[in-house]
Amino acid sequence: MSQNHPDRRTFAIISHPDAGKTTLTEKLLVAGGAIHMAGEVKARGQARRARSDWMKIEQQRGISVTSSVMTFEHQGLVFNLLDTPGHEDFSEDTYRTLTAVDSAVMVIDAAKGIEPQTLKLFEVCRLRSVPIITFINKVDREGQSPFELLDEVADRLALDVCPMNWPVGMGGTFSGLYDLVEPSLAVPGKEASRAFEGERIALTRHDDPKLAAAVDSRALDQFNEEIELASAGYASFDVDAYRNGDLTPVYFGSALKEFGVVDLLAGLAAHAPGPQPQPAEPAPVRPDDDAVTGFVFKVQANMNPAHRDRIAFMRLCSGKFERGMRLTQGGTGKAIAISRPMLFLAQDREMAEEAWPGDIIGIPNHGTLRVGDTLSERSDVMITGLPNFAPEILRRVALVDPTKTKQLRKALDDMAEEGIIQVFYPEIGANMIVGVVGQLQLDVLISRLEAEYKVEAKLEASPWDTARWIASDDAAALKQFQADNRGAAATDRDGAPVFMAKDAWEVGYVTQRNPSIRFTATKERVFAPAQ
Repeated sequence: MSQNHPDRRTFAIISHPDAGKTTLTEKLLVAGGAIHMAGEVKARGQARRARSDWMKIEQQRGISVTSSVMTFEHQGLVFNLLDTPGHEDFSEDTYRTLTAVDSAVMVIDAAKGIEPQTLKLFEVCRLRSVPIITFINKVDREGQSPFELLDEVADRLALDVCPMNWPVGMGGTFSGLYDLVEPSLAVPGKEASRAFEGERIALTRHDDPKLAAAVDSRALDQFNEEIELASAGYASFDVDAYRNGDLTPVYFGSALKEFGVVDLLAGLAAHAPGPQPQPAEPAPVRPDDDAVTGFVFKVQANMNPAHRDRIAFMRLCSGKFERGMRLTQGGTGKAIAISRPMLFLAQDREMAEEAWPGDIIGIPNHGTLRVGDTLSERSDVMITGLPNFAPEILRRVALVDPTKTKQLRKALDDMAEEGIIQVFYPEIGANMIVGVVGQLQLDVLISRLEAEYKVEAKLEASPWDTARWIASDDAAALKQFQADNRGAAATDRDGAPVFMAKDAWEVGYVTQRNPSIRFTATKERVFAPAQ
């Protein structure tokens, strides 16, 4: 396959809520030349909103609850940035997003260190061997010392750490960033037109007199105490160790004050891997394979509510994609013409005439494509590793206006296709049950029902607490189990059998009593036509 195209850096930004992830996303777009002014996350008294947060509930709460995709070119490279949901309730959508990237930037608040959601997301990256660059944010505010932060990353994540720069002072004494790789000092620019990158002063080494002349004396004293240990006390950067997931390069900075962002972008350009092979049956799909192959990792309905559109986000894994190509949908054998593929800058779109491995393209469709679908010029390939997760909360959805039943079914079907919720059909009774992995998804469900479908609904308690997919090599045993537990039997929207349980204890009890039945908390997509 010809490689006469810009290389790709397809990466996600992960963090605990409020660590500054959305602000960093905005500033990376500015640094990369994609936008000229960054909107800021909505705060008290502000009406502005972040460019990557476009859903109504995101604007109200100032948090990201759906994954945005942003593509931009910088220094001869194409960057595909996936801004993942930071809220703890959205681990499922975040997991799927992380299947589509080749590396990740982990944002840590300098005052709070590693928080629970950071740890969860890191474990997902480790499961998929996604290499991580760490950005320690908010060094211009009072926080932990650089050594405490680095040691916490090393100890809690079991990673070697390699600081690539070092803050000169912290909090109120913060005066700039010292580059540990090529000695220089980044300080705030004196001219407004140069405010973003600031000024970079070339140095011979850390005790260069030019450094002392440029920074606060208190910050200099602190810096002089730290720098020898910082230079000698940590692992040297090794690109192979980083790409294998054994080492994380660490950049200090302040996304809000636009410090360290340019260095982070340069680090991604220089060290982050390009497109990687994707797990698939019968064999992994490699980026240099000639046949075009990609997979749908996300579906988003109503990005433009006026047009009731539905976009499937496809990660291209191999081949050169061209607009108008006909690709085969894995499992169904159906050929789909991709006539209006899109590239994204948050809500802004442009037609994609071609795309290469690592690119994320949007495919408008009317429910044909679902999360987990493989699209390929081949008919014998299936990308794997995009499971559904057992819900942790189950609720009945009750209509305020019973005449809106058809609209409700349509809305639930749309959001199930997106992976926001799961829908279960009990064997007994007519009420559909929605399942989610976290409470915020229920808030998103109600908000979107009202905003996008004009359906007013409320949630009611369900007799069940969780669900497990069931299977068995013994078809008769499975049929008998379903008959014996008809009151707890259901199917998902693929028709797969499900056992609805009152609590985790019941799951354990029933599992122990039925050794021939497999009860699973995850399910790989069943490749059948959408209902």
